[in-house]
Amino acid sequence: MMSEPPRHEDTKDMAEQLLELAAKSGAEAAEVYQSRSLSRPVFFEANRLKQLESTQSEGTALRLWREGRPGLAVAYGPVKPQALVERAIALSQLNEPETIELNPGNKVVYPDLGESVPVEQLVSMGKEAIALVRQAYPEVICTSQWECEWETTHLINSQGLDCGYTDTTLSAYLGAEWVRGEDFLSVSDGQTQRGRLEPEKIVHQIVQRLKWASENVAPPTGRVPVLFTAKAADMLWETLQAALNGKRVMEKASPWSDRLGQQVISKALTLRQQPGDGPFSCPFDDEGTPTCPLTLIQNGVLQLFYCDRTTGRLLGSGTTGNAFRPGLGSYPTPGLVNLVIQPGTGSLLDLMEKLDDGIVVDQILGGGAGISGDFSINVDLGYRVQKGHILGRVKDTMVSGNVYTALKQLVALGSDADWNGACYTPSIIVEGLSVTGRQ
Repeated sequence: MMSEPPRHEDTKDMAEQLLELAAKSGAEAAEVYQSRSLSRPVFFEANRLKQLESTQSEGTALRLWREGRPGLAVAYGPVKPQALVERAIALSQLNEPETIELNPGNKVVYPDLGESVPVEQLVSMGKEAIALVRQAYPEVICTSQWECEWETTHLINSQGLDCGYTDTTLSAYLGAEWVRGEDFLSVSDGQTQRGRLEPEKIVHQIVQRLKWASENVAPPTGRVPVLFTAKAADMLWETLQAALNGKRVMEKASPWSDRLGQQVISKALTLRQQPGDGPFSCPFDDEGTPTCPLTLIQNGVLQLFYCDRTTGRLLGSGTTGNAFRPGLGSYPTPGLVNLVIQPGTGSLLDLMEKLDDGIVVDQILGGGAGISGDFSINVDLGYRVQKGHILGRVKDTMVSGNVYTALKQLVALGSDADWNGACYTPSIIVEGLSVTGRQ
């Protein structure tokens, strides 16, 4: 069992050995991508501490080209270098030749990110958070998970590139279930941070939502304003991320493929990539290109598509440092780091005051819209608002429409931006969506 957080220096010898063996086997180019992680989660169930765990993983991906044909082989845990090289060579024989995409470079050791927290402190935070929720609502049953995770990333290739860093993140999840006769309510919230967690903030969010949901009311129906909280708004931005993906543009799958320089959404919206911010910051992509700030949409006008090396070459724009592997056994493909939606003004309560009759969507069931923008989602947790005041929770309610259309009909953008995964988004009110529900 790994007792200390992994460091990228620990993986160096194996990576260099793989490159040497690949060259001896006739490969004209190769790269080694290594990931090692150690996690110590703390689980609470039915209001009580259930278990402590310590889990680790280690993976190595070797990508090489022989006679221009790519081969990718992956090993989890201890690696037999020669066997991994032979597997990659064998796989390369099944593929067609392609342009070799490798970053030239030097050795760069990036600063480690984040700070660890002892397991005892995670246990204490979990107990405190559950106690505070149940102090306000004794009848609820809480489930919770608190975690400290270390991850080391190391990338080296035959062009001289050698880069790596160790990342430490803290995360927390808190869920509260409230059974009232035949009525079941589930409220949850979470947080991912570097350095410290804020249990009191999570508790406040849970208690506030339990209060708002204390009564069930009929939803409004028809085309009414919809307020997506920061927790739910990511559903909208996922569609835009797909439309801004250089690979989708190259395939002519994006509705914005020929819209560069044109207004595509409300002038109130500016979307940027800020790779140095927040708990998901990342110094380089999975091809070893340093990540950099990007302005994707400025005041509603489309400025840029994000690309990896291959996509950037085919589009003629070059890489934007946005190549990421969906999994260790996958080739790099375009992906964003820290999508930041520039906040507006006003708290969540201020935004609610703008609603004469509408709903707040806070938790959703099911998937999002996809690149088409069309969606129909079930509201897992939502509230009806009349004349700026919450009347109560709406059940059996569905919201449908088109993301692109809705984001052209923006009513207001909040100042309450928060991290929802790797997306920093405020609450947002849009029109043009249809609400249906049981009266």
